[in-house]
Amino acid sequence: MPRPERIEYQDAYYHVMNRGRDGGRRDIFLSKEYYEAFLGTLAEVVERFGVVIHAYCLMTNHYHLLVQTPYANISRVMRHINGVYTQRYNRLKHTDGPLFRGRFKSILVDSDGYLLQLSRYIHRNPIETKEPMVAELAEYPWSSYPAYINHSAAPDWLFREQIYGMLGSKHRYASYARYVAEGNSDTITRFYNRGNTSQVIGDKDFLGWLKDFKIPDLKDADYVKQVIPHGVAIADIVRWTANYYRTDETELIGVSRGRQEARIPRKVAIYLSQQLGGHSLNTIMQYFGLNHVGSVSYVTSSIRSEVRVNITLSEEIENVKRLIIEKVT
Repeated sequence: MPRPERIEYQDAYYHVMNRGRDGGRRDIFLSKEYYEAFLGTLAEVVERFGVVIHAYCLMTNHYHLLVQTPYANISRVMRHINGVYTQRYNRLKHTDGPLFRGRFKSILVDSDGYLLQLSRYIHRNPIETKEPMVAELAEYPWSSYPAYINHSAAPDWLFREQIYGMLGSKHRYASYARYVAEGNSDTITRFYNRGNTSQVIGDKDFLGWLKDFKIPDLKDADYVKQVIPHGVAIADIVRWTANYYRTDETELIGVSRGRQEARIPRKVAIYLSQQLGGHSLNTIMQYFGLNHVGSVSYVTSSIRSEVRVNITLSEEIENVKRLIIEKVT
């Protein structure tokens, strides 16, 4: 049976895990030096590939990561993590050969509904085992949980702000500790108790958006890459988006302070520059005169949320995509 194709797109969120060989029983962390070598590898992928790490937990024979990929590169990131850590493991142990039982497992996450819950699930691993590894989660040193409750210093590469923001509390450390102490939700428990076979965790709207909008969008982008080796230029995306909305291209490029409706063509152009054109956040930021790459992510995220409930906008974006593909291929 062929392996299922991974769903990769910019700013996607994943729960990623892998286990040691021998049916997952082989230990992959043997002492402090091994854990530190793995954490050093995480620091490298943040710097080199621009991945965002929201949470982690390193167990004896497996690991859990909660990551975001601004550059749609989860496979590349995980090849580096697993490959480089295997080399470092072998060097420390004076051995050779593969370490993990196979390719990594990734679950695409609906960040709006499940990011906070999955951070709790990952952090509770040391006390959810048949025999708890520690009496108090704060005492487990190979998880991001102690940093989340200010029990230890956070690595520079760990990003906690989004999880804190979902709590909606000024007392972030105490609130997160209380949240984790509540235990996993029934939904999360059922999801992982069924063997962890699904590739996606999300609500009905997210699954519908993925099936009806995002996956076709990715296929369009792949088709464009095949016929246009260097992808669609942002200028062409802006040109045909402006044409569809019967407005001037300068209205899409310049920062507008007008009504929300008037800004839709600009947001659509920004969205398609990333989703259809495959341009980097920095390139899009500069072209559209934005001040921060986070502004690009904010626009694309808002469009993604809107098309789940706004059928008219969803149809408009689909029509703009078709127009661009028709004109540039």
